[in-house]
Amino acid sequence: MKFSTLALTSLVPSAAWAWAGIGESASTGSSLFRRAETIQQTTDRYLFSITLPQFHVYRNARNPANLDWSSDGCSYSPDNPLGFPFTPACDRHDFGYRNYKAQSRFTDANRLNIDANFKDDLYYQCDVNGHGSVCRGLANVYYSAVRAFGRTKGELQEEYELLLAHYNELVAEAIDKGEDPLYY
Repeated sequence: MKFSTLALTSLVPSAAWAWAGIGESASTGSSLFRRAETIQQTTDRYLFSITLPQFHVYRNARNPANLDWSSDGCSYSPDNPLGFPFTPACDRHDFGYRNYKAQSRFTDANRLNIDANFKDDLYYQCDVNGHGSVCRGLANVYYSAVRAFGRTKGELQEEYELLLAHYNELVAEAIDKGEDPLYY
């Protein structure tokens, strides 16, 4: 009997690990046996630890339902300026702001992190879609706009105006080279 008990107890941990794989979900990569996350941990993971396309899988499924998935796109800016697909980045940015506010975690430091992630997402959209420096220049303008208009500090507004001027220079250079910055 000693042998049977010993054999059984040595198999139980292996069986538990085998079962953990059975619960995998193809659409979300989550496991039925994953330790429960707090809503704050889920928000942080969706914002900072998964790719933008993975985020949109969760967003489209509204998973989990108790997060705020609403978005107004890129607010008062064009969603896809010059054909640059910025809407997915704007959606995740809205997700961050709205959920951090609902969770009473919307501090200056957290806002800066959410905004920095927005800039990374904009650059990602430029890179994976084969757009060059003009797209990144406009991404800098969008990033600066959320920094400047999300608060009323003069230096942030000044930074926005400098980046907008730089973007306009990039467009002018592209036109001078015979490139059409509207054709991407």
